[in-house]
Amino acid sequence: MQERSTCSESIIQTTMRPTNVAVILLFTFLLSSVNSEDPYRYLTWKVTYGDIYPLGVKQQGILINGQFPGPQIDAVTNENLIISVYNYLREPFLISWNGLQHRRNSWQDGVFGTSCPIPPGKNFTYALQVKDQIGSYFYFPSLGMHKAAGGFGGIRIWSRPLIPVPFPPPAGDFTILAGDWFKLDHHRLRRLLENGHSLPLPDGVLINGRGWNGNTFTVDQGKTYRFRISNVGLTTSINFRIQGHKLKLVEVEGSHTLQNTYSSLDIHLGQSVSVLVTADQPVKDYYIVVSTRFTRQVLTTTSVLHYSNSRTGVSGPVPPGPTLDITSSVFQARTIRWNLTASGPRPNPQGSYHYGLIKPSRTIMLANSAPYINGKQRYAVNSVSYSAPDTPLKLADYFNIPGVFYVGSIPAYPTGGNAYLQTSVMGANFHEFVEIVFQNWETSVQSWHIDGYSFFVVGFGSGQWTPESRAKYNLRDTVARCTTQVYPKSWTAIYMALDNVGMWNIRSENWERQYLGQQLYLRVYTPSNSWRDEYPVPKNALLCGRASGRHTRPF
Repeated sequence: MQERSTCSESIIQTTMRPTNVAVILLFTFLLSSVNSEDPYRYLTWKVTYGDIYPLGVKQQGILINGQFPGPQIDAVTNENLIISVYNYLREPFLISWNGLQHRRNSWQDGVFGTSCPIPPGKNFTYALQVKDQIGSYFYFPSLGMHKAAGGFGGIRIWSRPLIPVPFPPPAGDFTILAGDWFKLDHHRLRRLLENGHSLPLPDGVLINGRGWNGNTFTVDQGKTYRFRISNVGLTTSINFRIQGHKLKLVEVEGSHTLQNTYSSLDIHLGQSVSVLVTADQPVKDYYIVVSTRFTRQVLTTTSVLHYSNSRTGVSGPVPPGPTLDITSSVFQARTIRWNLTASGPRPNPQGSYHYGLIKPSRTIMLANSAPYINGKQRYAVNSVSYSAPDTPLKLADYFNIPGVFYVGSIPAYPTGGNAYLQTSVMGANFHEFVEIVFQNWETSVQSWHIDGYSFFVVGFGSGQWTPESRAKYNLRDTVARCTTQVYPKSWTAIYMALDNVGMWNIRSENWERQYLGQQLYLRVYTPSNSWRDEYPVPKNALLCGRASGRHTRPF
């Protein structure tokens, strides 16, 4: 367990004399100016290959500072993170930050639509700010199938000291990065996809990079602990539970929730949640269980919840979880609500933002499909299967490079036509308030993520969405998050305020589907050309493709 880090300020004591009063006043002014800026944290990461044995078989993993999973990031609301990443792999590398909003700064998003990869043997320094955010997130490698080899880690954003949190400080804070895992290395998985094949079934499930009983979480009887769980897998939803213990949900991707209690929780691809667990059972060890959801072959793994004075190991059968049942998952999802009276990253209550009173300026419908194009398996949105360009979209936009993409290259509604390849970019205007409907006519659960934003999941239902479906919306206390599921042959609707200028990735969190085209970019545009609305290109931005040889800015 990593303890929360704190920011301290140095105290300077000075004996005042008449001759140095002016100097002291000047120094005090300068010091106050420096301290008024949000604090900085500096991290240096070395990305390497390394041998890992997550399922008992030697594999080539991607390590950060020799660790699998990578090091945890801790930050306090509004802090700046300066992360220097050195790429010692034999291939280009990019890191993205699942859930961080990068206010006015999509340059730092770490996906190929915004950033050039870090070449082998080179480095790049990310400059991130966790502006107006709290909560539980994770980072991951975004290129190719690198995510299948590791390179991911947890992110905890703590509330500022004077901002009230709607539960007492827990006795400890644990991060659980769970998800399905393949024994095939990421190169072979990528070749399978590029040759038009689907991925095989996963070989197992990991908790923090290890298999059965590979981790132990030690607790004291009678105390309460926070568990932050993220689904970092590639293809499947998971269910999380702890033998004999209840899970009190308190946070979902930066939103404090109503504190409902569950025996287990479904966590879909790319999602993160926080629960409180009280060690209120007899002194012994208990199973922590993660299993796959909606798969006919259920994969399961365990860790150990160890009471500090226990001399009795885990025993009995591993507690079973839900498997194929959709209805229970839908019911549970409907119970996850916003805590209207709790503060978020700011002192005002979350419920002071009345999203349900704002009328959307337009409706966008995004329908996923699984077509074959040129004889190969692809995935598409509104019949468009995303084809990556040779130059990051954000750079092409900034330098006005023609021929890389055009705005409107994907329709805002399903067309029903034949699927085709295209670099799909949808246009939108700064300060629009939009309704987005994710329509899923397939038989698998979909998981959608939007970079740069948190949105309100106002409704979901079965069948085809129609304007009459709005009668079922929750316009009062639905949760705000950045990743949402869409159940089979169903729809999910969200409201989103476009208050963050930039080029933002909308993608499937199923990595096979994302890699083979189920993604697009939303270009949120303003003509103002003001730093107030969007930061300029970073002076250290890597340039590649048709942006090579150009210049960023001198300062």
